[in-house]
Amino acid sequence: MLSGYRSSVAVVAKLSTPLSFTCHSSSTLPPRISSLLGVRAMSATAARPDPFRPAKRVAGQRQDVWSIVNEAAAASPVQPIVNMGQGFFGYNPPKFALDAAKAALDRVDCNQYSPTKGRPRLKKAIADAYSPFFGRQLNPDTEVTITTGANEGMLSAFMGFIEPGDEVIIFEPFFDQYISNIEMPGGTIRYVPLQPPKDGATRTSPASEWSIDFDKLEGTVNPKTRMIVLNSPHNPVGKVFSHDELERIGDLAVKHNLIILSDEVYDRLYYVPFTRIATMKPEFWERTITVGSAGKAFYATGWRVGYLIGPDHLIKYVAGAHTRICYSSVSPLQEAAAVAFEEADKEGFWDESRDEMKKKMELFCEVFDELNIPYSDPEGGYFVLANMASVNLPEDYPFPSHVASRPRDFKLCWFLIHEVGVAAIPPTEFYTDENANIAEDYLRFAVCKEDEILETAKERLRGLKKYIVR
Repeated sequence: MLSGYRSSVAVVAKLSTPLSFTCHSSSTLPPRISSLLGVRAMSATAARPDPFRPAKRVAGQRQDVWSIVNEAAAASPVQPIVNMGQGFFGYNPPKFALDAAKAALDRVDCNQYSPTKGRPRLKKAIADAYSPFFGRQLNPDTEVTITTGANEGMLSAFMGFIEPGDEVIIFEPFFDQYISNIEMPGGTIRYVPLQPPKDGATRTSPASEWSIDFDKLEGTVNPKTRMIVLNSPHNPVGKVFSHDELERIGDLAVKHNLIILSDEVYDRLYYVPFTRIATMKPEFWERTITVGSAGKAFYATGWRVGYLIGPDHLIKYVAGAHTRICYSSVSPLQEAAAVAFEEADKEGFWDESRDEMKKKMELFCEVFDELNIPYSDPEGGYFVLANMASVNLPEDYPFPSHVASRPRDFKLCWFLIHEVGVAAIPPTEFYTDENANIAEDYLRFAVCKEDEILETAKERLRGLKKYIVR
């Protein structure tokens, strides 16, 4: 994974020393024991297969994007690397949240197990904070449950409702954890790609222009379909799904009796009108699980405090799955999140955080305007997709084989790290191989960094001028 800062500049950490273990040769075991264990005697130096067979869900995986970026950063001649890749914040949570976390550590009850469905104070704080948006008084005991980060909350939702053979529809590009979370309970994934504007390589355009092919979406639904996953504001596109789009998706879910998992972890960072699908119609509410993240809301991704909101007949099964996955979540940080939600409105935090992130987005994207590199202008969240089709990669550039065999955005990512010292993320990691061509000219940049870091990244990215060909 990408590391934090070094000397006020976001850097990518060197690869840590791999873990290892020693497996003694069966020749050192008494013959009777070897026989009982089914171990065939071999010398200590003889080649042998791994004696432990991994599960198919983790076996044979190709090298992931995070380790590739980490490797590139460690080998780059430009140091330290400016990390615009992974979406962790480059600054601390607000003082009222930090003070609450420190105070919680001094309380005996905050250092012990919390109720499996979450601390009562946090559930009430979330119910109070979200009831105005949902147009109903949320019941904190039956319509809110706390999870160990939004990701575990989504895993719990899939574990609560997906059986082997059930199908789940997701949009591409997707949050990569959706895949394993759906497959763990035996689900099958069906993909519907968002289509970027056809002139995305030559024109900066609003993220809303990434469109849904509704004929393809409806054609993907079949009797095995159990659930559809939304993400708005969307990572990495920055799209906020429109009222019309959400209504068509919701009506489709009603028609086919599907559950909607609405991933709204960036719900406090929107720059155009934002609609929550669960609030649109009573029949949408009754089938929607809304996912939220205190970590995203309060610049505290390491706290791992997530929450799910929905009707009792959905939440009770999700909470049941959560109980069996991790039982309960971190007590002092739940308490701190409760205080943060209670204080946020009083402190004017929501408007301030949204305004600040929008300014960061505009500040960073100035460099793409200077270089005439088009981008998808985000409507929410803190990621921006820049189209690098005009950046010429030398034909003889020494890419390692595991990068050379991947789509063009992986090569762009490696090239940027080595030539200008800026780390970004190749978005085809969030696509199936079949549809990777849609995004292979783009790179994803995270702007949730200090302004000083953004300025450093901009200065380095200006080094791309000599590689741009029109």
